[in-house]
Amino acid sequence: MKLLRPWLELARISNLPTAWTNVLAGWLLAGGGQNYAALGWLLLGGSLLYTGGMILNDAADVKFDREHRKERPIPSGRVSAGLVWLVGLGMMFVGAGAFILGAGACPWLVGGLVLAILAYDFYHKPWAGSVFVMGSCRTLLVLSAASAVTGGLDPRADLAVILRAVALGGYIVGVTLIARHESRPTQAGGWQRMVGYLGLGLPVLVTAGILATQQPVVAYFQKPQWTHAVALAAMLPVILCVRKALRLMRTPPPSNIGRAVGLLLAGIVFVDGLAVGLTAPAFTLLFALSFPLLLLWQRKIAAT
Repeated sequence: MKLLRPWLELARISNLPTAWTNVLAGWLLAGGGQNYAALGWLLLGGSLLYTGGMILNDAADVKFDREHRKERPIPSGRVSAGLVWLVGLGMMFVGAGAFILGAGACPWLVGGLVLAILAYDFYHKPWAGSVFVMGSCRTLLVLSAASAVTGGLDPRADLAVILRAVALGGYIVGVTLIARHESRPTQAGGWQRMVGYLGLGLPVLVTAGILATQQPVVAYFQKPQWTHAVALAAMLPVILCVRKALRLMRTPPPSNIGRAVGLLLAGIVFVDGLAVGLTAPAFTLLFALSFPLLLLWQRKIAAT
């Protein structure tokens, strides 16, 4: 375990299950059927792309970490920078292959996902706009998984999938911007707080919009459908998670910001559950049940 722990820290392994729910959400939203072999390739590829991207994030940050975060695995000497580069790039390559060759995902979407991960790893420190690249990583992960089912994405036929994926990306942008504003209010611009709140609320807004376009609001009370009830109910844990995290961020000590970000990252499973509420409501419950397990895992390995 002593030899393995530095790699688990590099991979932010406690957040890995959220990559699985992202993949499952894309698969289910696109109407994934009985091709479980393809789903297995997607889960493997998503795991490798997430883990490889996180490992490369530390490799790219090594100069900063040697000055400010000497406890991280590379500056502390627990792993070598050269090996980290080799393992991270290898995972990215194999993960992309699992998506394209194993599951039949769209090469253009997977290629965009790989480029977005690498762009974030290399430019998140010097460029404030990199938060939008980070959000696009999750968006493209969902869309890449969906493309393995549909063979590609049609902006009209797959509009609901695209909107759900964009909403997830917006949520990730919101997590970063709000955390940045609350931790460094003198350095963060006012636009960050406004865009951050919008991003955190985007999954609920998108779901409300989709429900409203399917039938008039009054019809939900006259002739309720249980899938609609699940979708409506799934909004609540997202709202409560965001509310709890925002209250934590504003409560001393400053270390509460880290706890709040961890809470929001674990809340990704609620966002994915909300996304599939209309198409696979059983998975909404399954994703929600993984939330407390993620919080427990974060006590062992930090999510950020």
